[in-house]
Amino acid sequence: ITLTEAGKVVYDYSGQVLELYERMNNDVREMTGEVTGTLVVGASTTVAEYMLPSLLGAFKKQYDDVNIRLQVGNTDAIVAMVENNMIDFGLVEAPVLNKNLDVHICRIDEMQLICPKDHPLAKRDKVTVEDVRKYGYVSREEGSGSRAVIDAYMREQGMNYNDLKVVMELGSPEAVKMAVESDVGVAIVSRTTLAKELKLDTLSAIPLDPPILRPFSHIKQKHKFRHKAVGELLEFAMGYCEERAKELGFRLPDKPEKKS
Repeated sequence: ITLTEAGKVVYDYSGQVLELYERMNNDVREMTGEVTGTLVVGASTTVAEYMLPSLLGAFKKQYDDVNIRLQVGNTDAIVAMVENNMIDFGLVEAPVLNKNLDVHICRIDEMQLICPKDHPLAKRDKVTVEDVRKYGYVSREEGSGSRAVIDAYMREQGMNYNDLKVVMELGSPEAVKMAVESDVGVAIVSRTTLAKELKLDTLSAIPLDPPILRPFSHIKQKHKFRHKAVGELLEFAMGYCEERAKELGFRLPDKPEKKS
């Protein structure tokens, strides 16, 4: 099914009418101080599973009249949703190079090697990719932000993904951790995902040398009209991420120096 020429005209004007309607509502809310409406937020898998539940819960306590819908996908999928106006903004776990989007880094995450407690690498203080490639490796799927960051890291070390002994590719951090706990292989995952396993002492987590660091970022369209509730959630999320990063010992993004 395709639109006729008349249908395309109606579609274009409809978008403008709906945006004007939303602007009108937003201007009224600005005058009354009211923050209401429905937000559609997208998040990559690690962020959605380990950061957003507490963040959105805290936001809802402050803004009870705002309804939030969450779309979950890998980083590539979330970036595409923002580009295509399918969501109001996204939170992702890999560098975003699209110059048409506003990207705000909220914290720097570290990725570490995980292995069973009785693995030969378990007692090491640090490991290199040369150490990792000697053992079976459990990987995230293609398109995953984690996979993209690890691929880039391998290239920086003069290797590539094919140098790893990949025994399994899985679509979520939880699946990867369960595979490692079952001694299928080793894996590289976000430190953000490891609180439960480290507390229960079911896995060993070892930093890589050199370390793998990656940004957790908020992304949105540069020129899209922004609902007042979107602005409130963005501001809230930035502050919340910064406070949690300090509590958990994560690095904060470097702030640009002020020009004199």
